[in-house]
Amino acid sequence: MKRVSILVTHLLGTGHLSRSLILARALHDAGLAPQLISGGMPAGHLDLSGVDFVQLPPVRSDGASFTKLLDISGNPVAPEFMQERIRVLKAALCASPPDVLITELFPFGRRVLREEFEAAIAVAEAMPRAPLVFSSIRDILAPPSNAKKAQQTETWLAEHYDGVLVHSDAGVVSLEVSWPVTPRIARLFHYTGFIAPPMPVEDSAGGEGAGEIIVTAGGGPVGRKLFETSIEAARLGNNRWRLLVGGSDAEAVCARLNDLANGAPVFAEPLRADYRAMLMRCAAAVGQCGYNTAIDWLQAGVPGVFVPFAEAGEVEQTLRAASLRKRFGFGQIAEEDLTAENLAAATAAAIQRGRFTANGLKFDGAARTSRILVDLLSARG
Repeated sequence: MKRVSILVTHLLGTGHLSRSLILARALHDAGLAPQLISGGMPAGHLDLSGVDFVQLPPVRSDGASFTKLLDISGNPVAPEFMQERIRVLKAALCASPPDVLITELFPFGRRVLREEFEAAIAVAEAMPRAPLVFSSIRDILAPPSNAKKAQQTETWLAEHYDGVLVHSDAGVVSLEVSWPVTPRIARLFHYTGFIAPPMPVEDSAGGEGAGEIIVTAGGGPVGRKLFETSIEAARLGNNRWRLLVGGSDAEAVCARLNDLANGAPVFAEPLRADYRAMLMRCAAAVGQCGYNTAIDWLQAGVPGVFVPFAEAGEVEQTLRAASLRKRFGFGQIAEEDLTAENLAAATAAAIQRGRFTANGLKFDGAARTSRILVDLLSARG
């Protein structure tokens, strides 16, 4: 059985890990043997059952500062800590030599972890039969801050990679929106469609979340202002609002938000496994515009309002929200314009627009990725 190793580190939310888990399960269903090597913080709300999972000594970013890494206790990581990550990574790859190595986001991003990605590629290239090496990226990237970074990425791809798995539908969002694509790297692209789990089959009537406005801010600790503003917006309308809170401190944050509600039609609780089913029943959704959130809303056809994460110059979510607003009519509020009045008005408009069907979009990106890899491995012999 051919083995596929996926190397991923989520630094803020858990979207990168969640997407990699979906891909790992699809690879298994396609007859491959996936291994998922994670360098981010443990994510208790994600189901790891049935996955060959390797946890490196975990790191996270210091908020939106992706160049400063912290350990599980919130302390800055030392060089010795990072070397231990590399040791565990090398051991995992040598114990189960892959036929395909996938580096999630690198070399387009995660440059702060460059040393360990390069170590993984060096181990792979030194194997008796070197694996195929692919980068795995989402629809929109953080644009390179200068031409030198774009050129360095292009050089890495040309020297070490067999392809780039672009988990998007080029007809909806092409990589050129956020990255300077040259013919040299364009030839490496395999557009897979969007990676998403099957949407749950739910009756839209009845059940928890029915008629509510569901608010999320990903699986990490960001988005507190969005939750607090939602409480004030709820006081201005008639719908009940449900705040689904992620992060390791979710219980404490929920307790504070429920105290802050003080009679408003709002209930805060930790992020729950049936969130996607609730999207089928709710009146509208409010959230940031990460890849997974956007795909969840498109699959459910839920009317919603995006408040894209934009700290520290981040533009990825703003670009995605603008594209989806233009095509599907979602509301969009910039973080600096987020007020209770604006949010209440935008959610009321979203409810008025009603549900829609995202016809023609490819949501089977994990299965398509698996078929691409199976075909390439078969052609290799």
